[in-house]
Amino acid sequence: MSADSDEAGDSLLPEPLRSVTPSSRTRPNESMDAIGWGMLLGLLVLLFPLLPFILIVWLISKATEALTPS
Repeated sequence: MSADSDEAGDSLLPEPLRSVTPSSRTRPNESMDAIGWGMLLGLLVLLFPLLPFILIVWLISKATEALTPS
């Protein structure tokens, strides 16, 4: 065996690539947070009236599943 093959086996990982853009610091974004909470509340307002119907459909499916022989 040559000395070159030993060096190839002991090689270190290459140095990571550097980026040309400056790194950005993480910071809170209150405006996007407010939009997210607004969307959640809007979905809850839209889906809350449908909750009884969803519950009825779920109960009917569970009842038919229990009564139907497998």
